[in-house]
Amino acid sequence: MGIRACSVCWLFYVLVLVCSLCQILYVGSVAAQTAQLTVDASPQNAQIIPGNMFGIFFEEINHAGAGGLWAELVSNRGFEAGGSNTPSNIDPWLIIGDESNIIVATDRSSCFASNPIALRMEVLCGASETNACPSGGVGIYNPGYWGMNIERTNVYRVTIYIRSSESVELMVSLTSSDGLQNLASHTIMGDKEDFVEWTKVEFDLQSNYINTNSRLQLTTTKSGIIWFDQVSLMPSDTYMGHGFRKDLASMLANLKPRFLKFPGGNYVMGNYLINAFRWSETVGPWEERPGHFNDAWAYWTDDGLGFFEFLQLAEDLGACPVWVVNDGASIYEGVPSATIAAFVKDVVNGIEFARGDPETAWGSVRAAMGHPEPFQLYYVSIGNQECSKYYYKDNYVKFYSAIKASYPDIKIISSCDRSAISSDNPADLYDVHVYTSSGDMFSKSRMFDNTARTGPKVLALLLLPQLSSFYNWLVMSYIICILQAIVSEYAVTGNDAGRGTLIAALAEAAFLIGLERNSDVVEMASCAPLFVNDNDQRWNPDAIVFNSWQHYGCPNYWMLHFFKDSSSATLHPSTIQLPNYDQLVTSAITWNNPHDGNTYMKIKVVNFGSKAVSLNISVTGLETDIQTFGSIKTVLTSGWLRDENSFQQPDKVVPAASPITNAGKQMGVILNSYSLTSFDLLLDSESQVRASIQAYD
Repeated sequence: MGIRACSVCWLFYVLVLVCSLCQILYVGSVAAQTAQLTVDASPQNAQIIPGNMFGIFFEEINHAGAGGLWAELVSNRGFEAGGSNTPSNIDPWLIIGDESNIIVATDRSSCFASNPIALRMEVLCGASETNACPSGGVGIYNPGYWGMNIERTNVYRVTIYIRSSESVELMVSLTSSDGLQNLASHTIMGDKEDFVEWTKVEFDLQSNYINTNSRLQLTTTKSGIIWFDQVSLMPSDTYMGHGFRKDLASMLANLKPRFLKFPGGNYVMGNYLINAFRWSETVGPWEERPGHFNDAWAYWTDDGLGFFEFLQLAEDLGACPVWVVNDGASIYEGVPSATIAAFVKDVVNGIEFARGDPETAWGSVRAAMGHPEPFQLYYVSIGNQECSKYYYKDNYVKFYSAIKASYPDIKIISSCDRSAISSDNPADLYDVHVYTSSGDMFSKSRMFDNTARTGPKVLALLLLPQLSSFYNWLVMSYIICILQAIVSEYAVTGNDAGRGTLIAALAEAAFLIGLERNSDVVEMASCAPLFVNDNDQRWNPDAIVFNSWQHYGCPNYWMLHFFKDSSSATLHPSTIQLPNYDQLVTSAITWNNPHDGNTYMKIKVVNFGSKAVSLNISVTGLETDIQTFGSIKTVLTSGWLRDENSFQQPDKVVPAASPITNAGKQMGVILNSYSLTSFDLLLDSESQVRASIQAYD
């Protein structure tokens, strides 16, 4: 035992020595990698980043809305998902009992012309001893979207449309997934004459228990036939009372997005036009919305989350709405220019819905929904990645002309990039989508560095028809130079993307720093996709992962927090020098914190390499002092490049903040390998920011 103990001690000391040596070598490698970062904070060289620079892009993909951000708990609430032919599939509804006691089928007896399908439930058993129903009754239940999350003491609003040829005695319950635990219940009773016509029934259920995998069930022990339609279960506690799941909407609000682009890309188009998103069918009373099959991502949407709700969400988030419209194209179909007029009129009507006075035809619909004031819609994107489609350019001109004629202040976004823009296809912004590997995304931090900054005003467009072909080309080459971009979809994809990895987040951070530095030619940026329901992963990676009761941000979600103060901030030139090491990307801004009124200089640095770096920071031209107390360093890194967050470890890769003890115009810091670091340096006063803005003006 003594010899073994000595051996263990000896081994321990050897390990300590080895670890110490490794630490010395590591520190030595850090010291050997010394970089110089210079920030020019002089007012004359500052520029203002666009006010809507960083936002979010929502697409109905991965059950992001239906079963996600939209808080409705019932899936297929109107029984329309099985199609208009009857009888049809009522998935995910299932029966309680068996075919000897109950028969259910859809028919076309609904009171809503726009969604005519209803459910007919014939109960064969009853109260008599000869044919008694089971003690718990028979009926139907809905498990929601992979289980309903029911919380103790929370109140849930139930809405059901009922018709019956007999008197009604119906138990409405929230139960566990197997039906054995009753969480809350309410009995609907009425005479025959009470339900001879379709009748809307509403009441609240308050749960006595918590269950993350619950269901809503409708049961009876009374024989007869009952029809159901539009069965809804909504939590009463939603984000700002507007129907959005509170935890998920709060995740968006915490990013302080300056714009919300919606309702998607392929979702807007559909694989076929019959399944495209049609805004006019998603407004008005929710019961009257027909819903549609999201064939791009293969699931039914009841359209409770419709055009109005997207506009409301943008307003709730303090974000500018950016509406992506269907321009007569789907993935496999296209409407020729000669017959596109109806689609054009539909878009102009949609703008009237959003912005028109309550006395206008469509403005009155919005007002009737409880929002008499117009929404602040000033951006419309014509189509989605469709520049190469046969009819796009001709159709685009018709949309552009009609929108500008009625709403000249709206900025129109083209699916065509700079190389395809022509005098026949004017645009205020052109849309850029970037999906690539992490290494390539990092290199794209310089994507807009060489974009020319000079050129004539847009008035030159008016002269084009009078110019020769050579001058046409010459003038258009200048006009293209000053056309601004919106990078509305970007994401690292491929093997190292996983479900959202550290390395992917760092590459995207470098890309965004590049956009920040080139914000004179890039006006807006947003990642894609935003959400994924863990039960329906149609696309990975995503920023936010959730199920019925949990959620977490992926590393790229937390990376976005480093940019939430950049919109409207003052950008300062920065240069970094480190020979034989090109893995550093930097930017510097000054911004004002509205919560405490303080002004900060934020210096961001991505270290995309395997070497730690000793960084000497020098700030020149700053007309105020930097305070040590109150300056904060924030780092996003982890132990392995492919580290991800999960329900089990939601905080594995999240930013870590600490005070900067040596904050000043000259300071030395250490950058971890594979990291994103920000230094928020507290300035003495707002004089520097005011001076920067005056110089820019």
